[in-house]
Amino acid sequence: MFEPSASTNALRPSLLTGDAPSMADSLPSINFGFDDLRDRMARFTERFDTFIAKGRKQVLEGRNRFRINLAELQEDQRLKSREIENLAHKSSSHAQTIDKEAAETAEMHAAIASITQQRDARAQHRDRIRSEIATIRKQIAQRISAQQHYAKAIDEQAQLNVPELDFWQTYLCMRIEGTGTVDRLRFVFTHVDEKDWEREVCFELDTEKKDYRVASVKPKVDAEQIERCVERLNNNRDLGPFLKRMRDLLSAPVK
Repeated sequence: MFEPSASTNALRPSLLTGDAPSMADSLPSINFGFDDLRDRMARFTERFDTFIAKGRKQVLEGRNRFRINLAELQEDQRLKSREIENLAHKSSSHAQTIDKEAAETAEMHAAIASITQQRDARAQHRDRIRSEIATIRKQIAQRISAQQHYAKAIDEQAQLNVPELDFWQTYLCMRIEGTGTVDRLRFVFTHVDEKDWEREVCFELDTEKKDYRVASVKPKVDAEQIERCVERLNNNRDLGPFLKRMRDLLSAPVK
């Protein structure tokens, strides 16, 4: 790092001697910390790729599990509803039979007793079905709660990335924005025009597939140079140098 006191002390002997070195020789060396920046950029790239892959896998797995479970529950509920309808129809038929047989003589009492037993058995079956429906509803509520906890965990993980985004914005004058499209991010750079520090250049990176691609750029630059940058990114997955090269390409037309 640059130390003003050290620079002043270094200049004093030269001013007192007759053969003082030139001003260029007396300038202090400045360490911009590129090695540390490169390491941090590499770590961020690794975490960035891991986070995207893990998040995509978790979302797909959760979605598939939810669809399978929902289909099973719907099919089960449909079967239970059909059984209930059949039982209701049978109960109605038996009730009509009981009404007719109530007017019969004593020889029909045996038949009435048999029908009564059947009615009791179906009532027990009906109660068992109601109990199963209540159990299924409880399972659905538990699965909905699990999905809500999962969504909350994803939100908390996303908040952990805020310090990393602050780092990139500070050192590269950059911010990352959403585009409204899944698996696509917009990288916006400022401080590229010495006459207007607020002027912005940007590009959109599509991460839907294994090989990334640049979907759009502003301002327009040579397509072959962009292809070379993206090809190097897909080969080494080193996001830091890629962002620096893209900043240089986009800022060149406005300088």
